[in-house]
Amino acid sequence: MQDAIHSLRENIRKVYLGEPASIEKVLCCLLARGHLLLEDVPGVGKTVLASAVARCVGGDFRRVQMTPDMLPADVIGVSIYEESTHEFRFRPGPVFANVLLADEINRTPPRTQSALLEAMNEASVTIDGVTHRLPQPFIVVATQNPSSFHGTYPLPESQLDRFLLRTSLGYPTSESEIRVIQERPSTNALSSLSPVVTLEQIRTMQDTTDQTRLEASVASYIQQLAQRSRTIPELSLGLSTRGALAVAQAARASARLHDRDYVIPEDVAEHFVAAASHRFTPSDPSLIDDARALESIAEDVLRSVDAPL
Repeated sequence: MQDAIHSLRENIRKVYLGEPASIEKVLCCLLARGHLLLEDVPGVGKTVLASAVARCVGGDFRRVQMTPDMLPADVIGVSIYEESTHEFRFRPGPVFANVLLADEINRTPPRTQSALLEAMNEASVTIDGVTHRLPQPFIVVATQNPSSFHGTYPLPESQLDRFLLRTSLGYPTSESEIRVIQERPSTNALSSLSPVVTLEQIRTMQDTTDQTRLEASVASYIQQLAQRSRTIPELSLGLSTRGALAVAQAARASARLHDRDYVIPEDVAEHFVAAASHRFTPSDPSLIDDARALESIAEDVLRSVDAPL
């Protein structure tokens, strides 16, 4: 498993020259069967990162540019009446992929945003009473613009809760940006990127991640973090039980990324802010779309609870 993880890291680094921590978060979501939300300005490598992951696993990659006039059928698919057979035929939408990039997801209305709910939660879509399973593995990498940008719709809490992690890529370092300008990896290296693991290997890695041991002391640590978030005055709604499960699953994936078959408190802390902050509801309504403020609150929660020895 470690050979496969190492190959994934190195292959992605050929084209994505940003922070290594961003690659770790994508790999964490891939192993944990989770989805990733990237909040950032345009042009910092979000599409390159998602495309590289899809190419590395030999999977099908689709990109959907979310717009205000987009309908749910544009994402999940639609049944079309065939005149020749007098039957309805299902035409799959772009959600039927291994890696789906939902670009600028908060530019489309809530009705279309919610079309992804079943796909992200159940790995299936239901149209005209018929349930269609999605290919596995399946990961959504969604990007959203800062709420201060014109023409954005806030993501509903139920939608945010389906993302395992939320983070931002940020601008690359000076050295990395110079390399991007010189090498143009999205134009040159990305097209020649070849798969280093198969879809079957990814599915096996996900099953192995599910089996990672999480001792009672670590589970208690996660519960204390959740309980602490529910009692601080800065939040009107803290981490739910589903949120605590997400923190635990991210910790299992982190353990596997560090070549361990058991979870330690450091695994919980590594992704706690990214796994918890977008699930908080602040007491101050003006902070509800302020990702940095919510991350700061999550960091305070993490510092306020002693990790088990």
